Amino acid sequence: MGSLELKKQLVAETKERFDRAQSVVLIEYRGLNVAEITELRAQLRAAGVEMKVVKNTLVQRAAEEHGVPDLKGYLVGPTAEVFSIQDPVSGPKILAEFAKTHKQLVIKAGVLENKVIDADGVKALADLPSREVLLAQVLAGIQGPLTGMANVLQGPLRKFVYAVEALRKEKEQA
Repeated sequence: MGSLELKKQLVAETKERFDRAQSVVLIEYRGLNVAEITELRAQLRAAGVEMKVVKNTLVQRAAEEHGVPDLKGYLVGPTAEVFSIQDPVSGPKILAEFAKTHKQLVIKAGVLENKVIDADGVKALADLPSREVLLAQVLAGIQGPLTGMANVLQGPLRKFVYAVEALRKEKEQA
């Protein structure tokens, strides 16, 4: 396979990742050693997040084909792309946590719903609760009123049972 075919294949694969991802984060990893990068990749992989390093010009071309032409200013220097496939929050959350203890990791920008967001936008995205937490909150919100409604509906039934029991005891004594 020639160099041009290889580049076209890398662009196609990167565009396909853009298409599948719910969010994408561009990071600069200069200064991280191999063990730190391996640790980061393992954390990302465990959350179903893909981290790839592709030549910046090829990423730019794939982003343009995907419909995000505004990444050029962020694709400077060693850049890795982090694709959050399952939900938009998991990748940014892991990166933000990792950056707290590894100052060399720089969050450059991100893509959410085909819009470029700056580093602050990525950090704000990281502060959102994960999908599982949001689902738990919704279920708790639904469950509370249902429990209350069940108690309200059981009240008259309880009173009826108490009344029948009192009537039975009264009949026994008579």
